[in-house]
Amino acid sequence: MRSVVVVALSATFLQNYKSKLTQSQPACPCIPVATQPRSMRTRRELANAIRALAMDAVQRANSGHPGMPMGMADIAEVLWNDFLRHNPANPFWLNRDRFLLSNGHGCMLLYALLHLSGYDLTLEDLKQFRQLESRTPGHPEYGVTPGVEATTGPLGQGLAMAVGMALAEKRLAAEFNQPDAIIVEHHTYVFAGDGCLMEGISHEAASLAGTLGLGRLIVFYDDNGISIDGDVDGWFRDDTPARFQAYGWHVCPTIDGHSATAIRAAIEAARAVQDRPSLIPCRTIIGFGAPDKAGTAAAHGAALGTEEVAKARVALDWKEPPFVIPEDIYAAYDRRTEGAAWEREWQAGFEAYRLRYPDRAREFLRRMERQLPDGFEALVTKLVAAFKSEPKKMATRKASETVLETLAPALPEILGGSADLTESNATLWSRAHVFNREHPTGNYIHWGVREFGMTAALNGVWLHGGLRAFGATFLIFSDYARNAIRLAALMKLPAILVLSHDSIALGEDGPTHQPIEQLASLRLIPGLRLWRPADGIETVHAWRAALCSSEHPTLIVVTRQGLPPLSRTPRAESEIERGGYILEEPDGTAERVLIATGSEVSLALAAARELTQRGMGTRVVSMPSLEVFESQDAAYREAVLPRSIPRRLVIEAGASAPWFRIAGDAGDVLGIDRFGLSGPGDAVYRHLGFTVEAVVRRAEALGTGGRPHSV
Repeated sequence: MRSVVVVALSATFLQNYKSKLTQSQPACPCIPVATQPRSMRTRRELANAIRALAMDAVQRANSGHPGMPMGMADIAEVLWNDFLRHNPANPFWLNRDRFLLSNGHGCMLLYALLHLSGYDLTLEDLKQFRQLESRTPGHPEYGVTPGVEATTGPLGQGLAMAVGMALAEKRLAAEFNQPDAIIVEHHTYVFAGDGCLMEGISHEAASLAGTLGLGRLIVFYDDNGISIDGDVDGWFRDDTPARFQAYGWHVCPTIDGHSATAIRAAIEAARAVQDRPSLIPCRTIIGFGAPDKAGTAAAHGAALGTEEVAKARVALDWKEPPFVIPEDIYAAYDRRTEGAAWEREWQAGFEAYRLRYPDRAREFLRRMERQLPDGFEALVTKLVAAFKSEPKKMATRKASETVLETLAPALPEILGGSADLTESNATLWSRAHVFNREHPTGNYIHWGVREFGMTAALNGVWLHGGLRAFGATFLIFSDYARNAIRLAALMKLPAILVLSHDSIALGEDGPTHQPIEQLASLRLIPGLRLWRPADGIETVHAWRAALCSSEHPTLIVVTRQGLPPLSRTPRAESEIERGGYILEEPDGTAERVLIATGSEVSLALAAARELTQRGMGTRVVSMPSLEVFESQDAAYREAVLPRSIPRRLVIEAGASAPWFRIAGDAGDVLGIDRFGLSGPGDAVYRHLGFTVEAVVRRAEALGTGGRPHSV
């Protein structure tokens, strides 16, 4: 069949394709293997079933990306039929191999594989590709389609999440496997394209994977030479194999991505390498089988057209009408029986493990089920009591470190780390051990200066299961990590980031390091929970919320500078977990409300007392988490911020715009709507108007119609 397609391709493209293959290194040396699956069909015919479903679904939707599924179908067929261990009846079997489609625009390849191998994804689902509320969205979405391991599409992030998955597998295997009982042993496979490897995150993730020696990570590089704008030779000439070799990867010599024999041999060779991740560069033809569009950008991101689809059917010798798959092809792909047997075999092994190592088995299941250990709430109570018994001025980053000192040793599943700011972020607790190639049981990772790669890998760790991972950096550098934070929210992963140096108070480093718009922009991400605690007790509650979260990523935003401890009534203390609460009331009637977060809460308290002395009774509301507060019932929100007190002033050292919905028409916001400046932190604060006098003036002006502008 290959010759039929080759004849139909343009002579220029074919010449270039053959030239690149000729320049490649010889095939991987390995033991000869059978190349025929359990079917009378040829491997090409099996791969063509993927191609047919992909071009038919894209054509029906008149939207999508047929080129990659058609180009990578041969690789997918070999991987899924000969190597991938999974159970379609249980997509969350603990010891399954993970498969991530980093080039997620080619999702019809994945949907076709899931359908053919027996997942709960019907032909009707495929026909609804890219339609509203279908189970086959335009890019893979975790939690929408059974068998999809991660939400991918923003290029490179699938690769980075796979690094997190492989990291989790390595840590759990080192921790739980015994010489006579193996319960964690699986691979993570990734499909990635030119676009994934152009994105900077691929450099961050691949460099770290090589350093950590993640030997069960295997990446297939779809080297088809085409992106949306055309032939990538004009903008991407990297020696990709040499690049990955420099990272410390095992790199297979480039193979023909349409040769089942070469594909299988390369996978065998990669699986034999245990101490390094593997890259398999595959020369492929985008849109393989489409006579007029194969090898061109026209096959990348649009339906082929009815005429080209018809021609492709002839070129591929595919005689079935749209969305019809012969039963023997279904039988060749079906992994329900084998998958169930694999899981039963693993379960039997786990039962034997449970008998020999009952405590370890119990701990393993607790972690995989994301259950907190017994005694967790008692430790939280102990921490709160400790902060109350020894009140002292403390930076909330230091308070966060104190929380970790108590909680981390009680959470063996913890996996912390910082993007080369460990001391500044205060994230390394005294009993932590560094995770690296030589010590895979460690619980602290030095991520290096890789904010984006770190955050995406954290998502992969959470997706894998069994560990509670957090990362850290400065708040200003959340911009580097932002798209991975967004994906965590989209996937409803309870990932955790500690973001220190939260405002202009960091001082001398100046406006390049002083966050202004970051708090506001992060709060705009749906499903995200941001906590900006005002003292040690609020920091405890922020960590408690993060560790108890089941579907919200949490950002814990902490200060560099010391903050005074705050006094609270028992009721106020009990309401911290609700995100916003009444911290202080005047003796008489409250006619104004000051609302503040983090380091500005103590400023609000001082100003409120001055206002009350002047005869203007003022309530103070601490709002450590706006999102959590707004998720409370209407009665509670009304009790804290009643409509009967419309004079409200919000105080936060960041962009003011998002707070006006809280301030209301009669209210005001004291924020910062300009970049900061270099100087001692307290001097910068005063210069930009964060003083008791300035707050009092703004509060006195409430309701007069003379709202001044924010700084």
